[in-house]
Amino acid sequence: MVMSRFGIVGVLILLVGYCALTQLGGGGGLIPSSPTTSAPSGGKSTLDPNMRDFLTRTLGSTEETWGEIFAKNGAKYVPTRMVAYTGGTQTACGAGQAAMGPFYCPNDNTIYIDPEFFNELSQRFGAPGDFAATYVIAHEVGHHVQSLEGTLDRAQSAQQSVGRTEGNAIQVGVELQADCYAGVWAANARDAQGNILEPGDVEEGMRAAEAIGDDMLQKQTQGVVVPESFTHGSSAQRMQALQTGLKTGNPAACKFNR
Repeated sequence: MVMSRFGIVGVLILLVGYCALTQLGGGGGLIPSSPTTSAPSGGKSTLDPNMRDFLTRTLGSTEETWGEIFAKNGAKYVPTRMVAYTGGTQTACGAGQAAMGPFYCPNDNTIYIDPEFFNELSQRFGAPGDFAATYVIAHEVGHHVQSLEGTLDRAQSAQQSVGRTEGNAIQVGVELQADCYAGVWAANARDAQGNILEPGDVEEGMRAAEAIGDDMLQKQTQGVVVPESFTHGSSAQRMQALQTGLKTGNPAACKFNR
């Protein structure tokens, strides 16, 4: 989800994206490779051990894969962090809330996620499966890659000099590239047995991308589709972007179109 200079745009639930949250705000904690969590009040973590393991393994895989991709291009990948929280959390971009969906804050290079989001994705929006969930995380890591590449700064700068509709279009370009980057990760990620993709995974990812398209969400929540208000792209656009990354495995194929 994106919180830009326009504030929270569109439907909040399930808008996966990055937060240029300087105007807004949110409690939690997960760290790459060995995530740890904390409650907003500083109390004990209640994160389910299985969920902790899933988040740890997924984030660790993105770190390894993007590290290899960056190294091939003579660059060093600086890992992101992840914070798992319940309800709300404070971030360097302001206050984050579960209703916003997962988001990336470039001010502290951290992904924030309430794991309950995965239940919403599966039960309410009909996109179950492990790969659907990993796609969400990989999309947020894609925003971190964009931050390292300077794309987020360029997009924000461009938004400052245009109107709302064109600013939304720039944001759509940012989100679609992050979808494509999620596909790039999946195409390149390996475990001891080889590629991590299993039969049915691509279909799970496509269902998730379709479920969180702006047009699909607007139909479900307001009964009418308003393309000029899109900030993440239509279902078809999101599915195509993910498919491009999956088919090519090449980040250079993930063009940022503004």
